[in-house]
Amino acid sequence: MRKFLNDAFKIALSVFLGGAILYWMYRDFDFGAVKHVMLHEMNWWWMILSFPFGILAQAFRGWRWKQSLEPIGEKPRTSTALNSIFLSYAVSLVVPRIGEFARCGVLNKKDGVSFPKSLGTVVTERAIDSLLVLSITAIVMLLQVPVFNSFFARTGTNFEEILRGFSWEGYLVTAICGVAVLILLHFLLRKLAFYEKIKMTVKGIFEGVMSLKNVKNVPLFLFFTVGIWVNYFLHYYLTFFCFEATSHLGLMCALVTFIIGSIAVIVPTPNGAGPWHFAVKTMLILYGVADNAALYFVLIVHTVQTLLVVALGVYAWARLSYIEKR
Repeated sequence: MRKFLNDAFKIALSVFLGGAILYWMYRDFDFGAVKHVMLHEMNWWWMILSFPFGILAQAFRGWRWKQSLEPIGEKPRTSTALNSIFLSYAVSLVVPRIGEFARCGVLNKKDGVSFPKSLGTVVTERAIDSLLVLSITAIVMLLQVPVFNSFFARTGTNFEEILRGFSWEGYLVTAICGVAVLILLHFLLRKLAFYEKIKMTVKGIFEGVMSLKNVKNVPLFLFFTVGIWVNYFLHYYLTFFCFEATSHLGLMCALVTFIIGSIAVIVPTPNGAGPWHFAVKTMLILYGVADNAALYFVLIVHTVQTLLVVALGVYAWARLSYIEKR
């Protein structure tokens, strides 16, 4: 009962946070005009053209995951791996971040893949993706320093003031406290009856994390990794040409807003709803897009792309129901 209440609270908090940001952004917005924009001002061909790239980004993630599982002796079927990815994105719309566990559960149920090992590969893949995004972010920020300075000033973010609050003694004490907590946690776990089970789980995760050093085809793995983010970007960039206000902004603006949007979705709301809208809308305004036009863009693009995620999730759920256990 307590677990159910905790899960319900997390979902409610996530929905409330995203809803509160959206309400604040669209509190005086004329939603009746959205229908006119969608029917008479949008170029839907560009939106439709963006769909294959959104699907391909998820498919690349499934193929890469299957490849990273092979070195640890796990060989799921390609269809299971792909559909587990489609389903994971859809369920994350309900409970943020739950998709990572859901896709491991699907492989465990359908193909007998070790849950801890598959979770370990997911952790490693996320770390690689984070490094790639951080690298791209650093390059883009160097190329667009004035724009990012304006964004941080507009959103009230001042990193100098945040870091100034810590002295070297503060950093040292924080590190010592962190180590102390880990040591205490270790001794507490040893006292628990299920310590061995947890140890085996951690061992499985570690094996999954270390699996990538034995990937057979490294160039293919790198191709999938880069391909995931190239397709994500194209899925987003092509929507610029759907609207007159954004069609002329160019590749660099799309890249900057894409990076800012990718960082914003770290906030745990369903599909980044709220934080993504706010971050991308603010950046578009800095590039000269009118306030209303920026609101139309983020609302329509995010809604349509979310519906695509839902459609893929429904397809994956139906497809998985016909895949027999192995």
